[in-house]
Amino acid sequence: MVVLAGVHLSLGGAGGVVHILRGIDLEIGRGETIGLVGPSGSGKTSLLMVIAGLERATAGAVLANGMDITRLNEDRLAAFRRRHVGIVFQNFHLLPTMTAIENVALPLELADCADAADRARAGLDAVGLGRRLRHYPSQLSGGEQQRVALARAFVAEPSLLLADEPTGNLDRQTGGDVIRLLFTLQRRLGTTLLLITHDPALAARCDRIVEIADGSIAGDRPAHTASIAGIRA
Repeated sequence: MVVLAGVHLSLGGAGGVVHILRGIDLEIGRGETIGLVGPSGSGKTSLLMVIAGLERATAGAVLANGMDITRLNEDRLAAFRRRHVGIVFQNFHLLPTMTAIENVALPLELADCADAADRARAGLDAVGLGRRLRHYPSQLSGGEQQRVALARAFVAEPSLLLADEPTGNLDRQTGGDVIRLLFTLQRRLGTTLLLITHDPALAARCDRIVEIADGSIAGDRPAHTASIAGIRA
């Protein structure tokens, strides 16, 4: 589903060039779940952004669903994301002036889906928010907002879901509920999942654990071979 070959990411700033990713080689199989771990600042979110095409690799190739996205212009990248990629962030990123159903329907409307509202309603039903369709984000709890974000990410049935600390702003119980829902939807659709987390127990629920350190792959192993205590998140 995803192949990265010799991927580098360097960004210029007032202090000079900063090398964020340093020669990443990584393959993720279709339907596989990857727990991406590593210290803060190690490059985890940057790697996710490169896979999504939201950051352009400075060097190397990024293939997703058989397409070399490093060769796509901005319009084709946007179309690729609409068709193939769902993204869930720690901070929800819901549009505050739109209701829950409007937030979920938005990516479908951008893709000119005629049944966007019906599919958005079904998506919110699937995450247990069928009675909160007309509520604005400010009227929803943090857990409910993240459920809306999950519904939005899954509504177009993406082949790839990228999740960056999706429970980082939630309490343990609410976060656990959201994660159970995320994995339920992932299994139902057979979606490939790349999950950034600082929670070793959560990383261990994935098929593989990939560790990033200083912009490079420091470890890549099946989750069942890793002790939870030994995972450096």
